[in-house]
Amino acid sequence: MDQGYPRLLGDIGGTNARWAWQESAVADLADISVQPCEASASIHESAVKYLEAHGRKNPVWAGIGIATAVTGDEVRLTNGTWRFSIAAFQKALGLERCLVVNDFTAMAMSLPALKAADLRPIGGGTAVAGATIALLGPGTGLGVSGLVPDAAGHYTALSGEGGHVTLSASDDTEADLLSLLRKKFVHVSAERVLSGPGLVNLYQVICALEDRPARALVASDVTTAAIAGSDAQCVQAVHYFTRFLGSVAGNLALTLGSLGGVYIGGGVVPRLGTAFDDALFRQCFENKGRYRQWLSVLPVWVITASTPALVGAGRALDTLP
Repeated sequence: MDQGYPRLLGDIGGTNARWAWQESAVADLADISVQPCEASASIHESAVKYLEAHGRKNPVWAGIGIATAVTGDEVRLTNGTWRFSIAAFQKALGLERCLVVNDFTAMAMSLPALKAADLRPIGGGTAVAGATIALLGPGTGLGVSGLVPDAAGHYTALSGEGGHVTLSASDDTEADLLSLLRKKFVHVSAERVLSGPGLVNLYQVICALEDRPARALVASDVTTAAIAGSDAQCVQAVHYFTRFLGSVAGNLALTLGSLGGVYIGGGVVPRLGTAFDDALFRQCFENKGRYRQWLSVLPVWVITASTPALVGAGRALDTLP
């Protein structure tokens, strides 16, 4: 039960590095900390700063979820500058074991441990117990994963880069917005819209479509103005963000056959608060022609827990080779 403890757990995104300490199998996560990635030159420096700040020494195992594809020893953030060797990181910290997985693979592994208080429901019916589960989440990028059950009822977390699929339009206005985005990006992936930077991209092309000058805004500016209703183009940016998210979530649910429901993680949707229109999301989620009724009963939840990927990183250490 206490194999590989104490543990250093990490959740590394394009903007922030979250760290936690777990002393034993029955201990809660302790010393949860959030550091801007830009405050450290490397993941090793960030980890050392964390350990020194909290007086922690000699972790035995480390489990880290990171916002990129993990296909070998060399890891490089998709939306950041950090690049490292897993083996070198393990050696530098004196770890017996270091497991690095995609951050949404880690988040997917946390889903069975989430409680009702960690979730906000967005319509639908009741999840089918033991069925496939879908997960996506806009943050600095767009993470996508899921849980697929085997014959014994055990779940396997998917590891993919579904945030980089080509984004499609559901009507002429969405097509116009994507056409303008294609002038800026060679490939308009779902992540180019469904992320913090994606909110800014939407704001800019909405301004262009309406022949209005775009202000130099960041994602938090768009969010604040949309919540306050103080800028019509920011309000429209969140409107189309919600539409695209509903459509992409519906596509993922159909692809995975996720009768176990759909979970929305990441930091963007919780920060949107009342500017996020649940009814509009459901409308676009279910708007899949002959499969509208099938999707209408699928439950969707927004994850409101603050550190699910850290929990998932710990669970990954116990279940993945």
